[in-house]
Amino acid sequence: MALKESLNRFKKQQESAQSLLIGIASDRATATPRPAPAVTKAPAPAVKFSNDTERLQHINTIRKAPVGAQIKRVIDLLRETRLSYTPDQINQECYVDVNANKAVFDSLRNNLKVSYDGKSFSYKSKHRITDKKQLLSLIRKFSEGIPVIDLKDAYPNVMDDLQALKASGDIWLLSNFDSQEDIAYPNDPRLPASKVDDDLKVLFRGIELPRDMIDIEKELQKNGMKPATDTAKRRALAQSQGIPSKTKPKKKKHEITKRTKLTNAHLPELFQNLKK
Repeated sequence: MALKESLNRFKKQQESAQSLLIGIASDRATATPRPAPAVTKAPAPAVKFSNDTERLQHINTIRKAPVGAQIKRVIDLLRETRLSYTPDQINQECYVDVNANKAVFDSLRNNLKVSYDGKSFSYKSKHRITDKKQLLSLIRKFSEGIPVIDLKDAYPNVMDDLQALKASGDIWLLSNFDSQEDIAYPNDPRLPASKVDDDLKVLFRGIELPRDMIDIEKELQKNGMKPATDTAKRRALAQSQGIPSKTKPKKKKHEITKRTKLTNAHLPELFQNLKK
Protein backbone atom coordinates (compact mmCIF):
# COMPACT_ATOMS: atom_id res chain seq x y z
CA MET A 1 0.00 0.00 0.00
CA ALA A 2 2.77 2.43 0.93
CA LEU A 3 4.70 1.48 -2.22
CA LYS A 4 1.71 2.23 -4.43
CA GLU A 5 1.32 5.70 -2.94
CA SER A 6 5.00 6.45 -3.54
CA LEU A 7 4.66 5.44 -7.19
CA ASN A 8 1.67 7.72 -7.66
CA ARG A 9 3.54 10.75 -6.18
CA PHE A 10 6.53 10.07 -8.47
CA LYS A 11 4.25 9.99 -11.56
CA LYS A 12 2.70 13.32 -10.57
CA GLN A 13 6.13 14.91 -10.11
CA GLN A 14 7.18 13.67 -13.60
CA GLU A 15 4.03 15.06 -15.16
CA SER A 16 4.54 18.41 -13.42
CA ALA A 17 8.17 18.61 -14.54
CA GLN A 18 7.21 17.68 -18.13
CA SER A 19 4.50 20.39 -18.17
CA LEU A 20 7.06 22.94 -16.95
CA LEU A 21 9.58 21.99 -19.69
CA ILE A 22 6.89 22.19 -22.39
CA GLY A 23 5.96 25.69 -21.20
CA ILE A 24 9.54 26.90 -21.27
CA ALA A 25 10.05 25.54 -24.77
CA SER A 26 6.88 27.22 -25.95
CA ASP A 27 7.95 30.60 -24.52
CA ARG A 28 11.33 30.41 -26.31
CA ALA A 29 9.65 29.55 -29.64
CA THR A 30 7.30 32.54 -29.47
CA ALA A 31 9.86 35.06 -28.15
CA THR A 32 10.88 37.89 -30.65
CA PRO A 33 14.54 37.57 -31.59
CA ARG A 34 16.69 40.63 -30.73
CA PRO A 35 18.53 42.21 -33.71
CA ALA A 36 22.29 41.85 -33.62
CA PRO A 37 24.13 45.14 -33.00
CA ALA A 38 25.39 46.77 -36.19
CA VAL A 39 29.14 46.61 -36.63
CA THR A 40 30.60 49.94 -37.86
CA LYS A 41 33.76 49.64 -39.92
CA ALA A 42 36.55 52.11 -39.34
CA PRO A 43 37.36 54.25 -42.42
CA ALA A 44 40.32 53.02 -44.42
CA PRO A 45 43.48 55.03 -43.68
CA ALA A 46 44.67 57.46 -46.36
CA VAL A 47 47.33 56.07 -48.61
CA LYS A 48 50.70 57.70 -47.91
CA PHE A 49 54.04 57.32 -49.63
CA SER A 50 56.61 55.58 -47.53
CA ASN A 51 59.86 57.28 -46.64
CA ASP A 52 61.62 55.02 -49.09
CA THR A 53 59.30 56.12 -51.90
CA GLU A 54 59.99 59.79 -51.13
CA ARG A 55 63.72 59.13 -51.10
CA LEU A 56 63.53 57.39 -54.47
CA GLN A 57 61.59 60.31 -55.92
CA HIS A 58 64.24 62.72 -54.56
CA ILE A 59 67.05 60.67 -56.12
CA ASN A 60 65.20 60.54 -59.44
CA THR A 61 64.79 64.33 -59.42
CA ILE A 62 68.53 64.83 -58.83
CA ARG A 63 69.54 62.45 -61.63
CA LYS A 64 67.17 64.11 -64.09
CA ALA A 65 68.54 67.57 -63.27
CA PRO A 66 70.79 69.39 -65.79
CA VAL A 67 74.43 68.36 -65.90
CA GLY A 68 75.52 71.70 -64.45
CA ALA A 69 73.27 71.27 -61.41
CA GLN A 70 74.64 67.79 -60.74
CA ILE A 71 78.25 68.99 -61.07
CA LYS A 72 77.59 71.82 -58.62
CA ARG A 73 76.12 69.33 -56.15
CA VAL A 74 79.28 67.20 -56.33
CA ILE A 75 81.68 70.16 -56.09
CA ASP A 76 79.80 71.51 -53.06
CA LEU A 77 80.25 68.11 -51.38
CA LEU A 78 83.98 68.05 -52.17
CA ARG A 79 84.52 71.66 -51.03
CA GLU A 80 82.61 71.33 -47.76
CA THR A 81 84.17 68.03 -46.66
CA ARG A 82 87.66 68.34 -48.26
CA LEU A 83 87.67 64.55 -48.63
CA SER A 84 88.30 62.24 -51.58
CA TYR A 85 85.32 60.30 -52.97
CA THR A 86 85.06 57.48 -55.47
CA PRO A 87 82.13 57.61 -57.93
CA ASP A 88 80.24 55.06 -55.82
CA GLN A 89 80.80 57.12 -52.65
CA ILE A 90 79.60 60.27 -54.43
CA ASN A 91 76.44 58.38 -55.42
CA GLN A 92 75.86 57.39 -51.79
CA GLU A 93 76.49 60.90 -50.41
CA CYS A 94 74.67 63.15 -52.87
CA TYR A 95 72.84 60.74 -55.24
CA VAL A 96 74.71 61.86 -58.37
CA ASP A 97 75.49 58.71 -60.37
CA VAL A 98 78.82 59.73 -61.89
CA ASN A 99 79.46 56.34 -63.48
CA ALA A 100 76.10 56.26 -65.24
CA ASN A 101 76.34 59.80 -66.62
CA LYS A 102 79.32 60.27 -68.94
CA ALA A 103 78.73 64.02 -69.31
CA VAL A 104 78.92 64.52 -65.55
CA PHE A 105 82.00 62.30 -65.25
CA ASP A 106 83.91 64.08 -68.03
CA SER A 107 82.97 67.53 -66.74
CA LEU A 108 84.14 66.71 -63.22
CA ARG A 109 87.38 65.19 -64.47
CA ASN A 110 88.19 68.36 -66.47
CA ASN A 111 86.92 70.88 -63.91
CA LEU A 112 89.55 73.33 -62.61
CA LYS A 113 88.20 72.97 -59.08
CA VAL A 114 88.32 69.18 -59.06
CA SER A 115 91.28 66.80 -58.83
CA TYR A 116 90.93 63.26 -60.19
CA ASP A 117 93.63 60.63 -59.56
CA GLY A 118 92.04 57.87 -61.61
CA LYS A 119 90.05 56.48 -58.69
CA SER A 120 88.60 59.29 -56.65
CA PHE A 121 87.64 62.96 -56.88
CA SER A 122 88.69 65.71 -54.45
CA TYR A 123 88.44 69.49 -54.26
CA LYS A 124 91.34 71.50 -55.74
CA SER A 125 91.83 75.05 -54.49
CA LYS A 126 94.13 77.50 -56.26
CA HIS A 127 96.59 77.49 -53.36
CA ARG A 128 97.19 74.31 -51.37
CA ILE A 129 97.26 75.65 -47.81
CA THR A 130 95.45 74.33 -44.75
CA ASP A 131 96.00 76.72 -41.82
CA LYS A 132 96.78 80.29 -40.74
CA LYS A 133 100.54 79.76 -40.61
CA GLN A 134 100.64 78.57 -44.21
CA LEU A 135 98.29 81.40 -45.19
CA LEU A 136 100.66 84.04 -43.77
CA SER A 137 103.65 82.41 -45.48
CA LEU A 138 101.80 82.48 -48.80
CA ILE A 139 100.81 86.17 -48.50
CA ARG A 140 104.40 87.12 -47.66
CA LYS A 141 105.47 85.69 -51.02
CA PHE A 142 103.34 88.31 -52.79
CA SER A 143 104.86 91.68 -51.88
CA GLU A 144 102.55 93.38 -54.41
CA GLY A 145 99.46 91.77 -52.91
CA ILE A 146 97.31 88.73 -53.59
CA PRO A 147 93.55 88.88 -54.36
CA VAL A 148 91.42 87.56 -51.51
CA ILE A 149 89.21 85.81 -54.05
CA ASP A 150 92.16 83.50 -54.77
CA LEU A 151 92.29 82.55 -51.09
CA LYS A 152 88.58 82.16 -50.26
CA ASP A 153 88.38 78.46 -51.05
CA ALA A 154 91.80 77.43 -49.70
CA TYR A 155 90.22 75.82 -46.61
CA PRO A 156 86.91 76.22 -44.71
CA ASN A 157 87.80 78.96 -42.17
CA VAL A 158 90.33 80.88 -44.26
CA MET A 159 88.32 84.14 -44.10
CA ASP A 160 88.37 84.06 -40.30
CA ASP A 161 92.15 83.59 -40.40
CA LEU A 162 92.52 86.53 -42.79
CA GLN A 163 90.68 88.79 -40.37
CA ALA A 164 92.81 87.47 -37.49
CA LEU A 165 96.01 88.24 -39.41
CA LYS A 166 94.71 91.72 -40.18
CA ALA A 167 93.86 92.32 -36.51
CA SER A 168 97.34 91.19 -35.41
CA GLY A 169 98.99 93.53 -37.92
CA ASP A 170 100.61 90.77 -39.96
CA ILE A 171 98.81 91.75 -43.17
CA TRP A 172 96.88 94.62 -44.75
CA LEU A 173 93.50 94.11 -46.42
CA LEU A 174 92.86 96.90 -48.94
CA SER A 175 90.22 97.27 -51.63
CA ASN A 176 91.02 97.63 -55.30
CA PHE A 177 89.11 100.60 -56.70
CA ASP A 178 88.62 99.13 -60.18
CA SER A 179 87.47 95.63 -59.27
CA GLN A 180 86.13 96.39 -55.77
CA GLU A 181 87.95 93.27 -54.57
CA ASP A 182 90.06 93.04 -51.43
CA ILE A 183 93.79 92.56 -51.80
CA ALA A 184 95.93 91.05 -49.04
CA TYR A 185 99.36 92.67 -48.58
CA PRO A 186 102.11 91.43 -46.27
CA ASN A 187 103.14 93.68 -43.42
CA ASP A 188 106.45 92.00 -42.80
CA PRO A 189 109.20 94.10 -41.16
CA ARG A 190 111.75 91.68 -42.60
CA LEU A 191 110.98 92.85 -46.14
CA PRO A 192 113.50 95.36 -47.55
CA ALA A 193 112.40 98.99 -47.45
CA SER A 194 111.78 100.59 -50.83
CA LYS A 195 114.05 103.47 -51.79
CA VAL A 196 112.25 106.60 -52.94
CA ASP A 197 113.89 108.93 -55.43
CA ASP A 198 114.67 112.43 -54.15
CA ASP A 199 112.78 114.06 -57.02
CA LEU A 200 109.68 112.10 -56.06
CA LYS A 201 110.05 113.26 -52.46
CA VAL A 202 110.16 116.87 -53.61
CA LEU A 203 107.06 116.41 -55.76
CA PHE A 204 105.20 114.76 -52.93
CA ARG A 205 106.09 117.43 -50.42
CA GLY A 206 105.10 120.10 -52.88
CA ILE A 207 101.49 118.92 -53.09
CA GLU A 208 98.99 121.07 -51.21
CA LEU A 209 96.24 118.86 -49.83
CA PRO A 210 92.60 120.01 -49.69
CA ARG A 211 91.48 121.07 -46.22
CA ASP A 212 88.16 119.20 -46.40
CA MET A 213 88.27 115.41 -46.18
CA ILE A 214 85.46 115.15 -48.74
CA ASP A 215 87.68 116.87 -51.30
CA ILE A 216 90.55 114.51 -50.44
CA GLU A 217 88.29 111.49 -50.93
CA LYS A 218 87.17 112.85 -54.32
CA GLU A 219 90.78 113.29 -55.42
CA LEU A 220 91.60 109.73 -54.38
CA GLN A 221 88.69 108.40 -56.40
CA LYS A 222 89.76 110.41 -59.44
CA ASN A 223 93.13 108.70 -59.27
CA GLY A 224 91.66 105.20 -59.04
CA MET A 225 91.97 104.73 -55.27
CA LYS A 226 89.25 103.82 -52.80
CA PRO A 227 89.18 106.07 -49.73
CA ALA A 228 89.29 104.34 -46.37
CA THR A 229 86.77 106.89 -45.03
CA ASP A 230 83.35 108.16 -46.11
CA THR A 231 83.11 111.64 -44.64
CA ALA A 232 79.85 112.57 -46.38
CA LYS A 233 78.08 109.53 -44.98
CA ARG A 234 79.55 110.08 -41.53
CA ARG A 235 78.44 113.72 -41.48
CA ALA A 236 74.92 112.85 -42.70
CA LEU A 237 74.60 110.22 -39.96
CA ALA A 238 75.82 112.66 -37.31
CA GLN A 239 73.38 115.30 -38.51
CA SER A 240 70.44 112.87 -38.40
CA GLN A 241 71.32 112.04 -34.80
CA GLY A 242 71.64 115.68 -33.81
CA ILE A 243 75.38 115.55 -33.23
CA PRO A 244 76.96 118.95 -33.88
CA SER A 245 79.50 119.08 -36.68
CA LYS A 246 83.14 119.42 -35.71
CA THR A 247 84.14 120.92 -39.03
CA LYS A 248 86.71 123.59 -38.44
CA PRO A 249 86.06 127.02 -39.98
CA LYS A 250 87.95 127.63 -43.15
CA LYS A 251 90.95 129.83 -42.79
CA LYS A 252 91.84 132.49 -45.24
CA LYS A 253 93.85 130.99 -48.02
CA HIS A 254 97.31 132.48 -48.29
CA GLU A 255 98.84 132.96 -51.65
CA ILE A 256 101.90 130.86 -52.41
CA THR A 257 105.13 132.81 -52.56
CA LYS A 258 108.76 131.87 -52.87
CA ARG A 259 109.03 131.83 -49.09
CA THR A 260 106.07 129.44 -48.67
CA LYS A 261 107.09 125.94 -47.62
CA LEU A 262 104.80 123.27 -49.06
CA THR A 263 104.92 120.03 -47.17
CA ASN A 264 103.06 116.80 -46.40
CA ALA A 265 104.92 116.39 -43.15
CA HIS A 266 101.63 115.97 -41.29
CA LEU A 267 101.30 112.47 -42.84
CA PRO A 268 104.50 110.80 -41.62
CA GLU A 269 102.87 107.50 -40.72
CA LEU A 270 101.79 106.94 -44.32
CA PHE A 271 105.11 107.76 -45.92
CA GLN A 272 107.83 106.73 -43.52
CA ASN A 273 110.10 105.68 -46.36
CA LEU A 274 110.17 109.20 -47.80
CA LYS A 275 112.50 110.30 -45.01
CA LYS A 276 115.15 107.81 -46.09
